[in-house]
Amino acid sequence: MQVAIAAAGFTPGEADELRRAMSHKRSHERMAGICRKLVEGMARNGIEPDVARRIFNQIAAFADYGFPESHAASFALLVYASAWLKRYYPAAFTCALLNAQPMGFYAPGTLVEDARRHGVEVRGVDVMRSGWDCTLESATLRVGLRYVRGLGEKARDQIEPLLNGRRPRSLEDWVRRSGLNVAQLRALAEGGAFDGLWPNRRSALWEILKHSRGAAGPLAPLPAEGRAAPVPALTPVELTEADYRVTGLSPAGHPLRHLRETLRAEGVTPAADLARCRDGDQVTVAGLVICRQRPRTAKGFCFVTLEDETGLSNVVVTPKLFEEHRRTVVRSPLLLVEGVLQEEQGVLNVRGRRFAALGRAAGTAHVRSRDFR
Repeated sequence: MQVAIAAAGFTPGEADELRRAMSHKRSHERMAGICRKLVEGMARNGIEPDVARRIFNQIAAFADYGFPESHAASFALLVYASAWLKRYYPAAFTCALLNAQPMGFYAPGTLVEDARRHGVEVRGVDVMRSGWDCTLESATLRVGLRYVRGLGEKARDQIEPLLNGRRPRSLEDWVRRSGLNVAQLRALAEGGAFDGLWPNRRSALWEILKHSRGAAGPLAPLPAEGRAAPVPALTPVELTEADYRVTGLSPAGHPLRHLRETLRAEGVTPAADLARCRDGDQVTVAGLVICRQRPRTAKGFCFVTLEDETGLSNVVVTPKLFEEHRRTVVRSPLLLVEGVLQEEQGVLNVRGRRFAALGRAAGTAHVRSRDFR
């Protein structure tokens, strides 16, 4: 386009017409017309016809690879900028990705786990501190209320005035002033959004239901204020389960951390420890299936990515074994794989030989893998 403008006196619009004519759907008639116009323009600028035609031929040759080359250059710049931001501003980088969802290859829970492994402190939803979107508190990432399942655009419109003004200071005020229904308030409580006001999530649920119901006549008045329901607090496993069920992620940690002691006893290697193994070693890995890929160009091979609390493991499944274990590989949210470690140019893969579904772990029933087939 720049050559056409400088050498043939094309306007920017005419130069763009040249670009469109040289696209992958080019026509000979259109190209002939553009060639004639280009040569005539260069002749007016004193360029000899044979030189003009050589210039046109070079432009046409460039068009054969210029489109993918320009895309490659643009993509390389995006990759570099993204890598730089992730390296030096990991909290801001992750915050931006979470606010841009749904998008990309990895689910929000995986993005949060990766951020935690890179030193980012992640704090859960909190009606007293969270905005609708994810925000930064210094170098700490605060999960936004948008991640509470069941809160849509209408709920956002209802609670944003509270988030931008003086926030209610009690559960009763949130029930009364938010305009949210019982199911939405319950989701907030189960996801830990009221932990700052009422630390026991089970007790917070009772409190919400109490104020949502109100007094039911003289025989069923509201209980006295300040008396928490005598219910036990959630266990760490139950907290992880609740976090994943309500928000799809857990600031408290990955579901596999609750199984680590058992997995270690069975000889399962954490993802982060695979780097200590050698090429050809027999290894066993386990994790949450976050991605399955079986592209047509892979000749039947399937590529599975497992995630545990320490990182990601890449598993390669041969066509024969994929057919033999299709049900387990395709349907299991938690997968245990025995195989041989392969290292190629610094990339570690486990070539799977035996596959087994793990029992349900906290939160895993609420995670959906990204599958590309």
